Amino acid sequence: MNASTNAVDRIMVIDDRPSNLTLLRDILYEKGYKVATFPQARLALTAARRNPPDLILLDIDMPDMDGFELCKKLKQDDCLRDIPVVFVSALSSAQDKVQAFSLGGIDYITKPFLSEEVFARLETHLNLRRLQREMRKQNLNLEERVNEQVLEISEAQLATINALSRIAESRDEDTGKHIERTQGFCLMLAQHLVDKGHFTDIIDAAFINNIYHASPLHDIGKVGIPDRILLKPGKLSADEFELMKTHATIGADTLNSVYREYPKNDFLRMGIDISRHHHEKWDGSGYPDGLAGDAIPLSARIMALADVYDALRAKRPYKTPFDHERTFNIIVEGSGSHFDPCVVDAFVAQDKDFEHLHQHLTDDDAADSQTPAFRQQLKMVKTEPVFSD
Repeated sequence: MNASTNAVDRIMVIDDRPSNLTLLRDILYEKGYKVATFPQARLALTAARRNPPDLILLDIDMPDMDGFELCKKLKQDDCLRDIPVVFVSALSSAQDKVQAFSLGGIDYITKPFLSEEVFARLETHLNLRRLQREMRKQNLNLEERVNEQVLEISEAQLATINALSRIAESRDEDTGKHIERTQGFCLMLAQHLVDKGHFTDIIDAAFINNIYHASPLHDIGKVGIPDRILLKPGKLSADEFELMKTHATIGADTLNSVYREYPKNDFLRMGIDISRHHHEKWDGSGYPDGLAGDAIPLSARIMALADVYDALRAKRPYKTPFDHERTFNIIVEGSGSHFDPCVVDAFVAQDKDFEHLHQHLTDDDAADSQTPAFRQQLKMVKTEPVFSD
């Protein structure tokens, strides 16, 4: 043991007798430790909070505050509770020792003592503390590496999911950046609802994260719709529309086959709800199940408005794109019939943000043209793993 090895080991000695302080200080200095001595417990407690030591040597029989009380206060402090406390006392009864250990002391040295005994015991406890610190450091590093790997896997899974969603969208040449826009609309609606105190029993950070990532799955069932219907340049016949409507159940059934393998995965559960129910209507006149009101999952009610807004603003072979004002009026008129009135209120409160996002994420723009505020929202949700069971 040399001084350089012990340079980082700081020991606090607390004893009301100056002779004891001097003796312990000299012993510890000789071994290369940094030493701070205190004749009063309260002074030592203040100093420890300001600059925590690596180990404390603590007398018991002291005026004002004895060693037992000081040890109790140390162990009640989150910043000090892990510091090893070694009692050094002339009290030698079994009861005193039991009390010392019950309060959190790690060792008990009886006065008078041999300097080599003190040094040997301190070095043992300091080595244990070094090992504990190293283990804690290694655990933190391991946790960081695991988190990085989980995030990498999650991002890869999300990229795959988005790619699958885009396969469905790519068959419809007019959808453009529909996925990115509806993701943004869902994010804004969900965040506004919870900010205003709505659905606080449903919407939390995980819900917002999941709806952002699950919203691209809403039309994944279109992969099962024939091109002659999906790409038809005019309006669909009644029979064709009935077949088109099956994309909701096709998508949900596809996701259900995965969900059976991961039955605790909330992300998949939301993806199923969105894909199956985003064409349901508040008054029960939607499809495929004719659900009404609160029976429609909240994520699907949010997606329904986001999807309709973007569809109305889009150019189709059979229609010109509607401007924001006309789209706004249609959605407001649909409150209580097509849409959940509460979700419509969230839309009305930020309709200009909808218009702004649509303008800045048009089919000719790159995804990085999003507004700074919206990019910050995306940054928060994109860092959360969603596909773990």
